[in-house]
Amino acid sequence: MGTLVLNGATSGSTTIQPTDAATVTATLPGATGTIMVSGNMPAFSAYQTGSTALSGSTWTKVQFQAKEYDTASAFDNTTNYRFQPTVAGYYNLITAVSVLSGAGTAEVALSFYKNGSSYKNPFDIFASNNYGCGGSCYMYMNGSTDYAEVYLYIGTTGKSTAATQNSTWFQGTMVRGA
Repeated sequence: MGTLVLNGATSGSTTIQPTDAATVTATLPGATGTIMVSGNMPAFSAYQTGSTALSGSTWTKVQFQAKEYDTASAFDNTTNYRFQPTVAGYYNLITAVSVLSGAGTAEVALSFYKNGSSYKNPFDIFASNNYGCGGSCYMYMNGSTDYAEVYLYIGTTGKSTAATQNSTWFQGTMVRGA
């Protein structure tokens, strides 16, 4: 095993370089904050195990009751059905929501909510018979109070979401620290 050399000062950047492998170098900028490396950034994947009843012509929060994974225990799948990471940064969020089929044409819209308010609406269309939508967005979250949720709007009554792992789901991952 070689020797690890740490070169730097209290300002500027710091370089970490093993003496026996000159091509393996990590340079850290002279900035404050948390250093994240691939593999320890918050990520989650949640899905439905029970349908969400949809009221006609109103926004309804989609409930994701199960998790495939949640690397930072930041997704609440039992009470609020939301992602609330404890690390400040920029997150890529993606979702797909399927509505149980039925006859008729209706407006279907999808929205990512941030802190209880509509943030991005990646999907809004008039559809007939089968309803399904998906979308993604990037969202900055402060790592303490910010949270993200998925809401669905449907312009007809008597519908509910399809409760299967591959048809109604919500995922997210941190792409860059603050």
